[in-house]
Amino acid sequence: MRERGEQLLERSRDVWREEEPHPAYARILDDLAPDEGRVLVHLLRDGPQPAVDVRTGGPVGVVSSTLVASGLTMIGARAGVRHDDQVPAYLNNLFRLGLVWFSTEQVEDPVEYQVLEAQPDVLAAVHSVRFAKIVRRSIHLTPFGTGFCRSCLADPSELPDLPEHGAPRD
Repeated sequence: MRERGEQLLERSRDVWREEEPHPAYARILDDLAPDEGRVLVHLLRDGPQPAVDVRTGGPVGVVSSTLVASGLTMIGARAGVRHDDQVPAYLNNLFRLGLVWFSTEQVEDPVEYQVLEAQPDVLAAVHSVRFAKIVRRSIHLTPFGTGFCRSCLADPSELPDLPEHGAPRD
């Protein structure tokens, strides 16, 4: 193992070496379901996506609240996944792999939440309790996830032009 570590550090000092994709990308591809790839491409192209939690609210909710439903989102439908019922598991796996993160911040466009909050699963959660409170959140690609998508899933012709870096002279 020490020898492999030394080889790694030697490669890190070689400034003329061509950059290669992160070595974990190949293993990550083996750990992804096809629908998860669709979710990643959707996030790359369309940016952060809205998600909501439904909690108990009202007078009791001021003192304490209980989680009724968490992580409700339309990301599966918007990405065109085949197995929409598996979206929570997909998101858990993408988080485990370090490709997505869940923010407590909202996406910029509040209309996105109005559409989400009108979905049957959100309405069912809201109507399952006497007083409900909706907490708005968002789902984002991590910087590592963005690099993975750009390297492995995105068509290079669809990516914005990136600046070219000069090469060392011989």
